[in-house]
Amino acid sequence: MENEMITVVDGNGVKFDATLVTYLVSDDYLNKYIVYSKGERTGANNDEVIYISKLLNTGDNLQIQEIVDNDEWLNVQLLLKKIANAN
Repeated sequence: MENEMITVVDGNGVKFDATLVTYLVSDDYLNKYIVYSKGERTGANNDEVIYISKLLNTGDNLQIQEIVDNDEWLNVQLLLKKIANAN
């Protein structure tokens, strides 16, 4: 997937531009997530900061939501490991 620019709307309705890194779908197909970057860098190695959010369909729009449930985070980590192991 090429770096695609997207406009993200957070839970407060605030819009910002981001680079789509990838997207994830849960094994049961009930939850969708996006992995994105705002172009921020951190640390001694100048690593790119990435964000992962749950993607919600709010009718006419897609909106992101912070993942706060520990079990859901574990499931997202497993989805990421599948991608890492596939490459």
